[in-house]
Amino acid sequence: MPEQHDDIDESSASSAGPAITPELFLFWRSPRFGSANPEPMSNPVWEWLARSKLSAYQANERMGVPSPFRAGPGWCFERFGQSSTQLADGSRVFIAGEHEDFYDPDFYIYNDVVVERPSGCIDIFGYPREIFPPTDFHSATLVGERIITIGNLGYEEQRKAGVTPVHILDLRNFAISTVQTTGTPPGWIHQHEALLSNDGGSIIVRKGLLDRGKPGESFVENLDDWRLELANWKWQRLTERRWQRWEVMRKDGRRIHLWEIGQALWKKEHPEFAQSLDASRETQADSLKQELGCEPDLELFERLFRPNLAHEILPATDENEWRVHRINVAGVVVRYVENACGIQMTVEGDLPEFTLERLKQDLLEKMSMLENSPFHLVEL
Repeated sequence: MPEQHDDIDESSASSAGPAITPELFLFWRSPRFGSANPEPMSNPVWEWLARSKLSAYQANERMGVPSPFRAGPGWCFERFGQSSTQLADGSRVFIAGEHEDFYDPDFYIYNDVVVERPSGCIDIFGYPREIFPPTDFHSATLVGERIITIGNLGYEEQRKAGVTPVHILDLRNFAISTVQTTGTPPGWIHQHEALLSNDGGSIIVRKGLLDRGKPGESFVENLDDWRLELANWKWQRLTERRWQRWEVMRKDGRRIHLWEIGQALWKKEHPEFAQSLDASRETQADSLKQELGCEPDLELFERLFRPNLAHEILPATDENEWRVHRINVAGVVVRYVENACGIQMTVEGDLPEFTLERLKQDLLEKMSMLENSPFHLVEL
């Protein structure tokens, strides 16, 4: 599954070493596509950055070179959505990933492969874009001497609704090939789980998010399980969960403020920390009030996912889940998932129509009051 590198090796990060001059750093500071499949791209600058886990910004600051506003994004190994695969010989293979978010000048989605050997040696391979496109939040499954990558978030313009990208990394020579699959694929999926079957003949894909190619629409959860047969590269849909789901969003299309309101609630519940809050946090509170046009209703926030009908609050099913809330209504799980633009509500079973209407109205009215702005509900 994708990993993010959070730890910085201070001994490596403290200095780039005498061999890395500003001139050498400038030559290698920027990411690039390969011209062969693969093209060996190991060099002292990237090897140092891979070991140190410095961000592109930190590396630029250390070397005193032009900012990304002038020179474009810098190569680095601090990434989200990068897969990490342990091999039998102790080597670890890292595939692609992204650095920063789209609004940052150092934002970049990579299409490289980095191999850390047990000896400490680092090999870096690049690829032509048409062979291996920029890839992040994919899955990577080790199958013999191959790593099978499935899915991708990628740049918005490269996404193809209904298509599931599949690639093979050959560990004997580190060449990458594209797989032409048949059958019914999940679609443009990312952040999913992929599990090799017990007999090694197929990969099961579940969970994750789908881009359905509809402008202005949020990603939707992948509700079903899928199997990719490795003998013939055919997709098979294993489930067809006809769950109903909706998304509530502001009518003006602006983002919602649940995270900021949650921070305000935390501050209220932890007055012992209030005096230690710096001026910037006070400014954030003022900004929230200004954006909402009123004081945030913390009491309403606390019962946002507690509809006015009989229900049971359910515990989290995954310790890594974030901004997911579940309740049990008449034996059916109702799941709320927050995103930047709204809340998606999924009903994992059958409920009477009047119960569904109460659930929808409850969430719609609460969000409208909480954000002090009109909301609408869209069926997904």
